[in-house]
Amino acid sequence: MKTIIIVGGSKGIGNALVKVLLNSHKVINISRTEPEINHENFTHMSCDVISEDLPEIEKADGLVYCPGSINLKPFPRLSIDDFKTDFEINVLGAVKTIQKYLPILKNGNKPSIVLFSTVASKLGMPYHASIATSKSGVEGLVKSLGAELAPIIRINAIAPTVTDTDLASKLLRNEKMIENITERHPLKKFLKPEEVADMAEFLLSEKSASISGQVFEMDCGIVTFKL
Repeated sequence: MKTIIIVGGSKGIGNALVKVLLNSHKVINISRTEPEINHENFTHMSCDVISEDLPEIEKADGLVYCPGSINLKPFPRLSIDDFKTDFEINVLGAVKTIQKYLPILKNGNKPSIVLFSTVASKLGMPYHASIATSKSGVEGLVKSLGAELAPIIRINAIAPTVTDTDLASKLLRNEKMIENITERHPLKKFLKPEEVADMAEFLLSEKSASISGQVFEMDCGIVTFKL
């Protein structure tokens, strides 16, 4: 049974992934808030990844870094601190986590790392300057580490479109906004966190043994198609 570290498993996609993995993996969740999960395969470690030292863990076969931000403002209203905060959450937090657990991952069973980007890194979208900049950094990290860590550790990223989580609640706060976002996507839908969790599970598994350094756009067609 593999052991997977999930950073940010208390909410959203991370929480969905915890639930997907629990029956077949040992899951160690690192987050400020403890999720309401009671399972023999589940361990929670309370930590603010940005400001606190990460906990010691003896072994792991996979790592998923889930924290993210959606800081949508017109460019003139984005402060330098906004850019710094988004970069710290999305990029530096991932770097800190990978560096901390890299030694145990190298000793793991066919280890894999999964990070998260956004469709806004590929699709130019108004008011996304800060988050698109940060997530583009995540994609660069995936490409570079994919090469550096091969063949021992695989690393990939998922770039979701709008996903029905607390983080995206402002984008989905009424029926009109939900309708508009649905219509913007060629597949006439947006994502459920469970769909993204299933992709993360695949990238952690040996079914994706030949895949590394890739960014997978779960875009419901919004980046790929022009209809």
